[in-house]
Amino acid sequence: MNPFTSLRRHLTPTQINIYFSIICFFSPPVLGSVVSFVFNGGGLWSVFLLAFRRRRFNIDGPMLAMTVAIYAYCVAMVLASIVNGALGADLKYFLALITLLFFPVSYSTWSITDKITLARIAVLASAAACCGALALGVFQYSWVGTRAEGGAGNAIVFATVTCLAVMTCLAGALSGIVKGWKPLAGAALAGVVAILLSGSRIIWLALPIAAIAVLLINRRRFASANPMRLALIAGAACLVVAAIGFPVIMDRTDFLFSDWDALTTKGDHSTALGLRVAMWEIGVGAFREMPIFGHGISASRALMKQSFHDQFGMDAGYNHYHNGFLTAAVQAGLLGVLALGAIFVVAARNAARVLRLSADPVERFGATMIVITVITYLIGGLTGIVVGQDLLDSTLMVFLVSGTYLACGRTVPQVDKSAAIPSAAGRRS
Repeated sequence: MNPFTSLRRHLTPTQINIYFSIICFFSPPVLGSVVSFVFNGGGLWSVFLLAFRRRRFNIDGPMLAMTVAIYAYCVAMVLASIVNGALGADLKYFLALITLLFFPVSYSTWSITDKITLARIAVLASAAACCGALALGVFQYSWVGTRAEGGAGNAIVFATVTCLAVMTCLAGALSGIVKGWKPLAGAALAGVVAILLSGSRIIWLALPIAAIAVLLINRRRFASANPMRLALIAGAACLVVAAIGFPVIMDRTDFLFSDWDALTTKGDHSTALGLRVAMWEIGVGAFREMPIFGHGISASRALMKQSFHDQFGMDAGYNHYHNGFLTAAVQAGLLGVLALGAIFVVAARNAARVLRLSADPVERFGATMIVITVITYLIGGLTGIVVGQDLLDSTLMVFLVSGTYLACGRTVPQVDKSAAIPSAAGRRS
């Protein structure tokens, strides 16, 4: 048989969706921005598939509500530039919004996938990602001598996406959609150690909060369990984490207190904490100047650099204010920050409705994915980025698209049931 014919028969839309899903859930901690390339490429191809009616546009209530919230944020960003007369200067920054704009088309093409298959892929690929994250983290921390950054190239971003992988493993182990909780628990523990090695204190906070949420959602699973056995397992896991992470935790805590002391006693803003405080002060002042529409993207960056020089006598500048909502407020004003918040409010509302009304394990798993995404991004965004970074944006879309579909979406039939390669490739999104 001709190898191309064999490949063509194998690469059915369903099979391509499986490969695409594996990459999307495995890549963020290990391969970094590969997930951005894959998700955006799949989204672009999906546009063509929908345009040529190779796929059906799947419009349901939860998807429509999420789309409206996401698009409102994008509109607010563009409107801020128009109001400030900076549309030309900001045009290059609007490319980052394309990832968010792909939400409805990616949802439509992903929703031909069997739900239980997608849920199991998310769990198993996340487990593999946790193990890969630990291997990279140990190498970078022990041999390279840096904080663990995985494939992300940034410790906080690495910790954020690894946190999602850890919680997906935990949710999969407790939901029962994947048999064998012990390997999943081991993978989750590996991911936790990788997060500790990243030294990302804000994700250290997000991790236990997200874990508590997952445990509460799946509390019925513990009704018939042996309390003593659960206590022993939890205690052993805590001891392992404490033994491995204690030096890192103490080191990062010492840095925090040292930075705090330098800031409060000497007014030193050159430390990591001091720089963040300076950015927050600059950002709050900038928001007060333009509270409704904001300054626009490029102007907000120039404003930060100038304010560092004028207020703190420092030659510093960043592309965000190390608080996701403050960044949105400066760039797009009250409209931008409300629209950004609406994305997470709508997502949480979709998840809460499913958790309240549904007993289906796959739907509850999808809702759990949404919950852990909301918790991780909101807490991580307090001192970092919510949206506006390619890896974080793509991972956010992967979890919101798949979580919304699994929790409350409908599966749509394929339009083209042939094994044609063009139609199969489009299934990637």
